Amino acid sequence: MKRLAIIGGTGIDELEGLEIVGEHQVRTPYGEPSRAVQEGAMADCQVFFLQRHGSPNAIPPHLINYRANLWALQSLGVNDIVAINAVGGVTPAMAPGRLVIPDQLIDYTWGREHTIDDGRSGQVQHIDFTEPYDRDLRRALLGEADRAGIAHASSAVHGVTQGPRLETAAEIRRMAQDGCDIVGMTGMPEAALARELGMAYVSVCMVVNPAAGLGDLPIALEMMQEILQREASVVRQLLTCLLAARYSG
Repeated sequence: MKRLAIIGGTGIDELEGLEIVGEHQVRTPYGEPSRAVQEGAMADCQVFFLQRHGSPNAIPPHLINYRANLWALQSLGVNDIVAINAVGGVTPAMAPGRLVIPDQLIDYTWGREHTIDDGRSGQVQHIDFTEPYDRDLRRALLGEADRAGIAHASSAVHGVTQGPRLETAAEIRRMAQDGCDIVGMTGMPEAALARELGMAYVSVCMVVNPAAGLGDLPIALEMMQEILQREASVVRQLLTCLLAARYSG
């Protein structure tokens, strides 16, 4: 039976609707995960939830222990992961309030522990990352969004930057030229680590602000929080539909 984990990002400190039955303090070869993994029931299905930034502490994107987080989920028998990301919109179609299910990414991060391949096996682990998000799980997610009438962008290129600072206007222009539609700070190495560990991984992105240099006003935390609260409820609706269709019984 497939087990689903949800990784929460900015604005998703707790998973509303999750009836928590326990917490797992997992010890990993890579240190401590961001926080304990919550186990519970949602839509009558078993669900694991992990807040990547920790709570109540806020771990910045470049210091998140992605390897420990993903290893912990795999050790609990997780097969599938839906990661929730707050992002900025790069192209005109990606306006604040847009829900996006990306199909590609470009990794601009550096210095992060990005692989579990430490060379000790004697064989280099070359994962196929042509499609960084799992095809079957994406199709299931898109199908449920369509059936529920949830407005969304069904494809996008997710550019992942180092953080924690926001980007310059020139960097965003460069990313647009590279083909990026949205920009965030936590999509990598999370996606690649999930692939290395054999877990299906998809991302659901909430556009919470125009990227640097694209809006009429400076990027404001208040506006981002308002959109996060509104879009988080839509994401929960989508997750409930996915659970009922794919993981019940």
